[in-house]
Amino acid sequence: MQFNMFGLSGLWGLLILALDIWAIVSVVNSSASTGAKVGWSLLILILPVLGLVIWLIAGPRGAARLN
Repeated sequence: MQFNMFGLSGLWGLLILALDIWAIVSVVNSSASTGAKVGWSLLILILPVLGLVIWLIAGPRGAARLN
């Protein structure tokens, strides 16, 4: 049986999708302004992996952790 690393890509895709949905729901439920919510949501939708990482670091809770 040959090991195919690309067979796991579907699982990685589902994981990224689940994390992006969680991030967008968190953004929508936050107390940020409407413009900030739209901006973060677009960033996460357009750049799923990078947008999620940026949001985790610089988002409302991420910024509080840095201070």
